[in-house]
Amino acid sequence: MIDHLGAHPARPLTPAVRAGGWLYISGQASTDPVTGAFVPGSFDDEFQRSIANLDAVLAAAGATREQLVKVSAFVRDEAALPRYNELYLATFAHPRPARTTVAMGFSFLRFEIEAVAYLG
Repeated sequence: MIDHLGAHPARPLTPAVRAGGWLYISGQASTDPVTGAFVPGSFDDEFQRSIANLDAVLAAAGATREQLVKVSAFVRDEAALPRYNELYLATFAHPRPARTTVAMGFSFLRFEIEAVAYLG
C-alpha cells in the first residue's frame, strides 16, 4: 500500500508518502503551513519552524518523533553546525534517529530537514 499524504495536484511537493510500514517525509523548511510561503528568520527560528512542520506531518500520519529512524538535515552555513548540534540534542530524545547533515547552497534558506519514520 502506498499513500501520498497531503498531495495536491497544483503543488510540486508531497509532504509525505506512506509505503507499507514506512513514512517518507519530504524536506520541511521554515514555511507557513497554511500559505506555504517561506518565513525567513535566524537559524534558530528556521530550525524551530522546520521541526514544527515536521511534527505536523508526523501527526497527520499518526506518528511521533520517537518513530523516526533517519533524518537528513541541510544546513546553509557550516558555522551553524555547533548550534545545530545543540538544537538537535534538545529536540530529539535518546536514542536518536540515524542522521546525515549536508551543506546546501540555497541563499534564502538556512535549514531544512527530511525524515523517515517506521509506522509498523
